Amino acid sequence: MNPLINYLLSINILKTPGIIEAFEKIDRKDFVPEELKKEAYYDRPLPIGFGQTISQPLVVAFMLEQLQPKLDDKILDIGTGSGWTTALLAEIVGPKGKVIAIELVSELMEFGKNNVAKYNFIEKGLVEFICADGSKGYKQEACFDKILASASAQKQIPNAWKEQVKIGGRIVTPVSSSIWLFVKKSQDKFEETEYPGFAFVPLIEK
Repeated sequence: MNPLINYLLSINILKTPGIIEAFEKIDRKDFVPEELKKEAYYDRPLPIGFGQTISQPLVVAFMLEQLQPKLDDKILDIGTGSGWTTALLAEIVGPKGKVIAIELVSELMEFGKNNVAKYNFIEKGLVEFICADGSKGYKQEACFDKILASASAQKQIPNAWKEQVKIGGRIVTPVSSSIWLFVKKSQDKFEETEYPGFAFVPLIEK
């Protein structure tokens, strides 16, 4: 087991067996630029160009633990960037699941797509990449079991996300400097939990 996973286990951030297994199988080194490969196992964000980063492993682990992705889920991954969270989600949802990865910056989408392709998830039809404004969600594939956003909405989450998640589904997203978990209880009612003290790049909207 690599030292990064040992560290995340030791501080009790990684807890769920399926998520731990995905972290073991999906190597962060495959998702960072060539010149930063030596830093892949440090617990810090790394630049991937265009003002974006591959998120700090602790933050990714924490968000996935709140999201609770499951086998066969259909998940919308917004601001996919390097593709690391996309690949982790694809590993968890398995062959009958689906991950829609949305990235607005076309060059970053290609970078993420090439990284995820190393694991054959695209070839197998588990992952589909879309170059679009993630703040609008992705109506063509709604409704989703889960929605994960890796960039920060500045004041509130887009209504499109709330509309496009199933009842009982979860949205995990940064808003400002907090991570928020929204659990959809009915068509217009959400249970909300805030976890403050994080930092994210802003969500880019058209």
